[in-house]
Amino acid sequence: QPPIDEALPGEQLSLRLEDPGRLKHAALLNSIARRLPGEEPGRLAEFASTESGRSMAAFLALSTKARMPIFGLGTWRAPPGKVEEAVKYAIDLGYRHIDCAHFYKNEEEIGNAIRQKIKEGVVKREDLFIVSKLWCNDHERPLVKKACQTSVTDLKLDYLDLYLIHFPMGFKAGEDMIPTDENGMVIPSNTDYLDTWEAMEELVDCGLTKAIGISNFNHDQIERLLRKPNLKYKPVNHQIECHPYLTQEKMIPYCQSKGITVTAYRPFGAHTLKPGDPILLEDPKIKEIAARHKKSTAQVLIRFHIQRNVAVIPKSDKPHRLEENFKVFDFELTKEEMETLLGLNKNWRDCVMAQCVNHKDYPFKADY
Repeated sequence: QPPIDEALPGEQLSLRLEDPGRLKHAALLNSIARRLPGEEPGRLAEFASTESGRSMAAFLALSTKARMPIFGLGTWRAPPGKVEEAVKYAIDLGYRHIDCAHFYKNEEEIGNAIRQKIKEGVVKREDLFIVSKLWCNDHERPLVKKACQTSVTDLKLDYLDLYLIHFPMGFKAGEDMIPTDENGMVIPSNTDYLDTWEAMEELVDCGLTKAIGISNFNHDQIERLLRKPNLKYKPVNHQIECHPYLTQEKMIPYCQSKGITVTAYRPFGAHTLKPGDPILLEDPKIKEIAARHKKSTAQVLIRFHIQRNVAVIPKSDKPHRLEENFKVFDFELTKEEMETLLGLNKNWRDCVMAQCVNHKDYPFKADY
């Protein structure tokens, strides 16, 4: 059955069984979730799993009526020389949402992988949901379009599905992506993210991206953006750090109440541990839940977000991890288990951007 890209509230949404080879003979066992009348964008739109245990991705409905797979592949610090093969393998497994950024310095390799898989007929462009981000040294209005075009070109695409402002903070323009002074603190630009947003809106109008969003904003910054005079396009997505040690229990409901979907990055906690950092994957309470379901702690942490209607983008370049991370639609955490995970909150943030704490738009001093 062909996919239904749009549905009226209350209509049942159908999902096409993708066929990346490994899913050829799988059958859809689970009924597709209904969107209830009046359902807000950001609610879980579709769900299906296969008899093999390998799942079709669920989707979040964006305010633009587009569908964003709730499960995706993160590519931050995916090493050159490995990221291309990792993306190819992920697409073969059934990954359709790929999260990228100019700052990650690997979009050309990711583009090679995407182009190859389209050429092989594994996917069509419209099957994929590709995200990229505007880095902080490109916040000046004349630089925004060029920056987006660079990502589109590097990714070998004609358009992006979603383009985010990576941080609300503008840095001094130039080749140095994190320009710093003699004290190691970032050199800011005098830009205002409201002006940057107007340039982002122009990207939608010229077809470089289907939708625009934000990342690492705080509540006050989002409110200021939503109240901007002559706001043409609202952000459809907010990408934030989120995991059981940083549960974002104010930010997530706030965004969802405004029709803004949420994506969680660093779902496993710290990427590179510093002395004294808590190790999320070793938490005994999470390990206990994982053992109960015969799943890994990583799978429990991914499932935690999905059950909150939050998209999640774990990163890996290891084939067995890519496969394991994808098997998260064949079990469900109980209400008590979700409460246990939420109860682990320490408001502990890994991505603090310490060199930016004096920036006028530094987002992480606020309560949320």
